[in-house]
Amino acid sequence: MTGDIFVAHSDEDILSCFAAFSALRPHFQEQAFLSQVRRQQAQSYQIVALKHDGKVQSAAGFRFAEFLAWGKVLYIDDLTTLPGATSQGFAGALMDWMVAHARANDCQGVHLDTGYTRHAAHRLYLRKGLQLNCHHLALDLGQD
Repeated sequence: MTGDIFVAHSDEDILSCFAAFSALRPHFQEQAFLSQVRRQQAQSYQIVALKHDGKVQSAAGFRFAEFLAWGKVLYIDDLTTLPGATSQGFAGALMDWMVAHARANDCQGVHLDTGYTRHAAHRLYLRKGLQLNCHHLALDLGQD
């Protein structure tokens, strides 16, 4: 697997990641996606992406956060790959980049939540050394 990994800063960079993100978050339209990303950037959210053959194949959204339980961590909000581009090492390369980025920024760990049925993602996370160590619970308040 070869590809260029970059952090998306410009609107053009962010929008180049939309197809990959829409595979994971199909409810977003392109302009709403850009607006949401810009709002989340005020909370330290960043997108890192892998471009291969001139197209973003895989992308991840992450942020730095501090918790009493874990200290400073790099928290992965989203990790997605285009349908048809899975199992080619793209998401794994982004995971490796984020782990190295966490180390370079003095983090005590890398954390993420994942859906119960995302078995292929679970295999990747376990291969990369992540451990299943908690349940995430949520209460949907029905607000947009």
